[in-house]
Amino acid sequence: MQKLVQGIHNFQTNIFKTQQKTFEGLVNGQSPLALFITCSDSRINPSLLTQTEPGELFIMRNAGNIVPPYGAVHGGEAATIEYAVSVLKVKDIIVCGHSHCGAMAGLLKPSATADLPAVRAWLQHAEATHRIVRENYRHIEDPEARYAITIKENVLVQLENLRSHPSVAAALARQEMGLHGWVYKFETGQVLSYDPQQGQFVPLPGPVEKVHHEPAATPSI
Repeated sequence: MQKLVQGIHNFQTNIFKTQQKTFEGLVNGQSPLALFITCSDSRINPSLLTQTEPGELFIMRNAGNIVPPYGAVHGGEAATIEYAVSVLKVKDIIVCGHSHCGAMAGLLKPSATADLPAVRAWLQHAEATHRIVRENYRHIEDPEARYAITIKENVLVQLENLRSHPSVAAALARQEMGLHGWVYKFETGQVLSYDPQQGQFVPLPGPVEKVHHEPAATPSI
């Protein structure tokens, strides 16, 4: 706890003052670039990963970066998604899984959550992930390979669950928003992005460089 308190004092003394105008401007409201859905895992820092500033990411976190289908539960996830899409008008939603995810390990080994009834109930929202891996990847015997596949498949399942939320479905129908599936390997810093055309996760492409056009020469008379 002392480390956290020291961190607060350092923030107030050395950081806040250098960005005070930015924080004061946020009083007028927020206009985040995206809704970032990821795991509660303490090893994941969305703002550090994306190099974004306060006000640029609307973040939703829970065990396993899970999005319950609309109406399955009346909890914070549905409210967060609805607010981000209908009020904040985010243009993109990212579901970001990660390597070494404890929730996905628990999904693969139900006995690990035998004494964790709340966790076991929560992971029911990822049962489609469990079944996809069990029935479609029987030929994959290596535990680590199955683990990696589970993490990726879960991201895709949660993207489909997102589509069941009315606010998301409506925004997608208007072509006003994009959905993105990422997997972050925190031990290497690599981010994989799902490419629908290739049907697989590939390294996140680099930023699109702006092409500089020279002004056209004035024609001589």
